[in-house]
Amino acid sequence: MLSGKQKRYLRSLAVNEKAIFQIGKDGLNDNLYKSLREALLARELVKVSVLKTCENDMNEIAVELCANTGAELVQTIGKTLVLYKRSKENKIILP
Repeated sequence: MLSGKQKRYLRSLAVNEKAIFQIGKDGLNDNLYKSLREALLARELVKVSVLKTCENDMNEIAVELCANTGAELVQTIGKTLVLYKRSKENKIILP
């Protein structure tokens, strides 16, 4: 579990990042989960954009992504999610 201070720090890092994943009309699938897991291992902090064509609810998407990737939800802003998963290399040093 991330503390409030850690989430604030991760949000500050995520401001300058671009969303590297988009969820559209196809919704959530195994290929998305696999790619997201790989990106989380490489980066630890990932932004996901949900397009207007996606029919799923934002909260539902956040819960599913976290459950299937082992990541933690840092922030939801509009149609953008920020996810964090600590890797073995600890590229991001949390306060």
